[in-house]
Amino acid sequence: MQSVNIGGREVGDGHRVFIIAEIGINHNGSLETAKKLIEGAAEAGCDAVKFQKRTPDLCVPESQRDIERDTPWGRMSYIDYRYRVEFGVEEYREIDRFCREQGILWFASCWDEEAVDFMEAFEPPCYKAASASLTDLPLLKKTRDTGRPLIVSTGMSTMEEIETAIAALGRENLLIAHTNSTYPCPVEELNLRMIESLKALYPEVPIGYSGHETGLATTWAAVALGATFIERHVTLDRAMWGSDQAASVEMGGLERLVSNTREIEKAMGDGIKRVYEGEAAARRKLRRS
Repeated sequence: MQSVNIGGREVGDGHRVFIIAEIGINHNGSLETAKKLIEGAAEAGCDAVKFQKRTPDLCVPESQRDIERDTPWGRMSYIDYRYRVEFGVEEYREIDRFCREQGILWFASCWDEEAVDFMEAFEPPCYKAASASLTDLPLLKKTRDTGRPLIVSTGMSTMEEIETAIAALGRENLLIAHTNSTYPCPVEELNLRMIESLKALYPEVPIGYSGHETGLATTWAAVALGATFIERHVTLDRAMWGSDQAASVEMGGLERLVSNTREIEKAMGDGIKRVYEGEAAARRKLRRS
């Protein structure tokens, strides 16, 4: 497998698992909340945080724009809500500055082509294409044409759709994330062995895992199955308002996720049988010959 360099860090077999804390829109439009999440991810030892960037006028269908919904800021139309939680240039300038201060990478999933142009001003180390965008070939091509590494997520997709997207993108500087797009996802639908299937199908491409389940054990299992990068949504409180909060990991859980992932990496070894120095005394005592 060829590794992919993301912000000076190699991602692929034989390298440390690249750990992404997805903030997404769990900041609920609050820069203060976003900074707390960035700080928590950095303290936990994550490699990167990820946001989502949309141009609401392009992403919200006409039929849904005027539908009203209750929000923490009162009752408003869906298009107004989408603008309410969307960060602009000034917020991302501060996010960029703050991430540099915290020593953590940041990037985004862009949901439309204009959003790619917006993000290019910040020279992100990579991009991610959300599962919903896997069949949006013009958007994938626009993102690919930046020349930056691209992570594609494969939730809600058939194998034919995955293969079509990969054929259109090519395999160089590409990473693939297995995921299920149910929020939160029942454990019996995680199908973690797809990590092995994707590694066999695309041996030269780093394969990872984006989890939307509750709990941490299954993400650690993904690491043991060979995921070269992992991503989990993060939140300050799972009871906060927002569609992604319930499938997110709070800061204490994020610390455990990272620390135990590093322990799993050490424990995996290289598969070559050897007698370790620590076994020598027991060998001398217990072996008859």
